[in-house]
Amino acid sequence: MPVKEVRMKLECAGITDVGTTRDHNEDDFYLSQGEEALCIVADGMGGHRSGEVASAMAIRAIVEYYRETMPGSGFSPAKNGEESPSEVDLDQYRLSHALLTANRVVFDAASGNEDYQGMGTTIVTGYFTETGVYMAHIGDSRGYRLRDGKLQQITHDHSLANEYVRMGILLAEDVEFFPYKNVITRACGLSDNVEVDVLFDEFQAGDLYLLCSDGLSDMVPDRELVEIVKRDLTLDAMCQELVRCANENGGADNITLILARVVA
Repeated sequence: MPVKEVRMKLECAGITDVGTTRDHNEDDFYLSQGEEALCIVADGMGGHRSGEVASAMAIRAIVEYYRETMPGSGFSPAKNGEESPSEVDLDQYRLSHALLTANRVVFDAASGNEDYQGMGTTIVTGYFTETGVYMAHIGDSRGYRLRDGKLQQITHDHSLANEYVRMGILLAEDVEFFPYKNVITRACGLSDNVEVDVLFDEFQAGDLYLLCSDGLSDMVPDRELVEIVKRDLTLDAMCQELVRCANENGGADNITLILARVVA
């Protein structure tokens, strides 16, 4: 008997908030549930309000890259010098090169405009296919998955604190008190090239994915995140509740998040 293919449906919601201490918002986000199920969170940095320029510029570059390389567009990695298109995971290729393109766009803009010097952005992206999600990131914006009531961070922060934990210099439970916990080791746009981490996570019906800037993850401990995302709330209401909790806990930075739920 042939196996019936089950197509999953994706429900998404997103929100951004200035927080309680900043006077402007340098975060940005994008989500699309159409033919290209793409979610992006960017946390900008830089003087003269150029952080908000960097985050918006990076997102625009990623979205444009995806539109130019959509199935049916005639795009092939072979055109970029890959040895054989059949040996390339096209979804992974597109996601990583979209972020590399964003890095080049932001870096070139920063190099050519004195007001933008030193600007950059962290990025976390999720590209949802029929069987799972490709997640790529640069910096300390995070991707989580809630499954069977358990929350798991599936990205790894590109931060000094995380490097110290990996090297055994710092204990994970002491990161909260580490004075340089917000020092990142990678960002989009700070140099002419950057390493992009890409992973694939096979999803199940009921999985809930959270993409967020550190304005959420620094303010809301994992135990509180779990309590909120396990509630019987709409995704929009859940977004509002997560922002409220972050602001109630200090709101020390801009807060941006996207929730994506997989339903059968």
